[in-house]
Amino acid sequence: MTTYKQGSSPNFGRSGRGVKSNNDKSKAYLNEMRKRQEAHARFVRGFVFLFFVVVISIVAVFYFGLKTDFCARHFGEDSPITKMFANMSASNASKSEADFSLPFGLRRKNILLLGVDVSDNPDDLWTGTRTDTIILVNVDSRTKSINAVSIPRDSKVYLPDGNGIQKINAAHSIGGVEMTIKTIENTLGVKIDRYIMVHDNAVREIVKALGGVDVYVEKNMHYNDYAGNLHINLSKGNQHLSPSEAVGYLRFRHDPMGDIGRTQRQQWFLRGVLSELKKPETVTKIPDIVGVARKYIKTNMSMYELTQFAMLMKHVDMDKIEIATLPGAPNKKGYISYWILDPDKTQEVLNRLIYRKKVVSDSDSPVTASLVYTDNKVTEAQNIRAKLKDAGVIISCESHVGKTHSQFIAHKSRISSDFYNDLKKSIDEIDGYQFVYEPAIFMCGDTDFTLVVAGK
Repeated sequence: MTTYKQGSSPNFGRSGRGVKSNNDKSKAYLNEMRKRQEAHARFVRGFVFLFFVVVISIVAVFYFGLKTDFCARHFGEDSPITKMFANMSASNASKSEADFSLPFGLRRKNILLLGVDVSDNPDDLWTGTRTDTIILVNVDSRTKSINAVSIPRDSKVYLPDGNGIQKINAAHSIGGVEMTIKTIENTLGVKIDRYIMVHDNAVREIVKALGGVDVYVEKNMHYNDYAGNLHINLSKGNQHLSPSEAVGYLRFRHDPMGDIGRTQRQQWFLRGVLSELKKPETVTKIPDIVGVARKYIKTNMSMYELTQFAMLMKHVDMDKIEIATLPGAPNKKGYISYWILDPDKTQEVLNRLIYRKKVVSDSDSPVTASLVYTDNKVTEAQNIRAKLKDAGVIISCESHVGKTHSQFIAHKSRISSDFYNDLKKSIDEIDGYQFVYEPAIFMCGDTDFTLVVAGK
């Protein structure tokens, strides 16, 4: 029989000092959960941003640049652009010219995605910058799948070469990408095969190269920040966004959804950009797009490897990407705030998403779930509840949540993406939910997984 616990703070005290003490604990728990949710939202935002820029550059090269007949018609058979892409196409036929065999080889690869802030030196975009976004991506060509682990930028670590205790985002400003890679490898015990760095200015310049992007603006957006030189004046409806309007659309967050709303808008914006890239006339914009990539993206991946990456990405199901943020807790020392990684939980995340260790559960206990939903999704949540019961899942916790995006959050190691894929065969409502692994924080109760039912 399915049982329910209403609310997100069960077993709080009922009277006297116990109430005050437990209420304090409740507030601390909710504050901690809010911080973790905000950290996760920043991770998703950063992942979408980096993935957006990389995909734009790679897809532009792969879908159009390697079609040398298009280049020959638009630029001439003897033009430098045509010759460049003809050489790339020829190199793709020779696997001996790259470390990755098609596509990427049999061994899984770890690619480090880094988003850096703006440099004070206009002549040097990279030196002295800090990494605002750090994401370790594990690519498995055999299963055509991608896992992504966010490393909080405030993580407290030991920097190599006698640089002492610092936040991990300081590694790049002190010793460049080499120190960043060495720090992550030493801290997490992983091997990083390749890296891709993206500069803050990349999105604006790529939209400029494309000549704008078509996006449906879901509501009126009006905001002025004179100190930050940010002016947003967008009306609801279909819009062809200019570079400055695109930046405003992506940065707008003055609504109840906050960072979550920004994340969703970035995902919609990405779809608009990919639609632009698939238009045949985009081939004439290849030189500008490649120019932006050369200026604002820095990588040790060869062009051959990037095109193989693009070929692999064509077959990756975005709904099957597993993501996680390294677990830990905030800690303040003086005026400096750190993120203290939880060693056991961090290793658990790495084992699952990077090393992809399969856990075989010996437990015969039934699977438990938390079901949380927004006010406009009550009917859908009721349908999901009934189907979970039919599937033998016990709902041990249920509550309402604020607006967010739909997610399937696995809390225990026995809940894999395979489990999720099997479950959605009988519960079509959860098809397309973002899969997240979060072993430390529970939104409603200590269960095997949580379903967040939200959206329009």
